[in-house]
Amino acid sequence: MSMRLAFDDGWRATVTDEPLRLTPRFTGDSVDVVGYADVQERERFLADTFGSQDHLWDAPDVLRFDPVSRELVGAELRMPYVSASAETTVRVPVMPPVRPGGLRAEEVRDFRHEMCSVLCRAPGDTVLTCLRDLDVLDEPVEACVGIAPDVALLVQDGTVVGWSLTDPARHLTTAYADPAPSPPAPATRRLLTECLDLLTAPVVDDLVDGEPAAVARLRAADEALRAQREDRRRADALLALIGTMVEDYGKG
Repeated sequence: MSMRLAFDDGWRATVTDEPLRLTPRFTGDSVDVVGYADVQERERFLADTFGSQDHLWDAPDVLRFDPVSRELVGAELRMPYVSASAETTVRVPVMPPVRPGGLRAEEVRDFRHEMCSVLCRAPGDTVLTCLRDLDVLDEPVEACVGIAPDVALLVQDGTVVGWSLTDPARHLTTAYADPAPSPPAPATRRLLTECLDLLTAPVVDDLVDGEPAAVARLRAADEALRAQREDRRRADALLALIGTMVEDYGKG
């Protein structure tokens, strides 16, 4: 039996048996399941497809579909950096098994799908779970649709209410590049957790307030990433992730 999913703007799609075979790219700011390799190719990709799209001063989740087959051909899922509190994170429900599947749009029209607002982190950041809002935690997640390797949409009452990325360290990369095929170095995994700590409450609040301990952590992470000789593409992705924070709060 096919599954119908509701997105924002009353837009709907049917789950198919064909997930995307593209390797996810985790830049720190977004998870991109796409095939383009530069800005020009992205512009052509957007021009040749339909669905949800970002615009100037507006950054919803991007889900793009082929206008002929109506099949999902790419996605860019934005990372929220409002982290659920420790008390809330333990409430994240056990997820059902991931069902691999693609999406087929029910109609050819554009729509807007709001990005998630809450980030829930598993121990060691082995899984990042992004939710529309904390109300999602009040009911079970009924389905996880694996639209690409390690990327799943979370479904509640037939509506897409979030998404998850498994093993985010493996998928770390710089913009427009596929991740390195080798497993991430242990140092990369540790520094991913440190960078996410620096970008989310309560540490980010301490940085804004100029707390010396938080500033020292930021500088130490920046120095460790610059000195890391192995796994350079992933290290560079993390440097880009905290770059603005270093510029704004780590130079004093």
